[in-house]
Amino acid sequence: MKAVIQRVESASVQSDGELLGEIGKGLMILLGVAQGDEEKDAELLCDKIVKMRIFSDENGKMNLSLKDIDGEMLVVSNFTLNANYKHGNRPDYFSGASPDTANRLYEYFKERAGLQVRNVQSGRFGADMRVSIVNDGPVTIFADSEVLKK
Repeated sequence: MKAVIQRVESASVQSDGELLGEIGKGLMILLGVAQGDEEKDAELLCDKIVKMRIFSDENGKMNLSLKDIDGEMLVVSNFTLNANYKHGNRPDYFSGASPDTANRLYEYFKERAGLQVRNVQSGRFGADMRVSIVNDGPVTIFADSEVLKK
């Protein structure tokens, strides 16, 4: 399971003109589920993200977590994080999980986040979406559950 984590002042996601989710200060998460991912991947990744110290303390040092600042989270599914771009110029996405598995683990990730974060918003799985963010920093981190398993 892969995630692009962006520290934001605010973020929102829309589909077909409908506002699906909106947050203030917190984290915008683009989440990709790969073949072979399981609940343990979602747990490892979610717990790491919530505890990651990437918010500034009173001295301007990145020393606070999302939990520490009582921040919010916006989670948007993104199968393109599993892109294979080794051959040719058109990426393939064959390493992504099947839609049923990906949706189940996406929902599981959001549920787990909801146990730790006061406000978790999300997009619509499989929809064409428009994401708007106001980056804070910018601070952007790529995380992979495979790294956390080692």
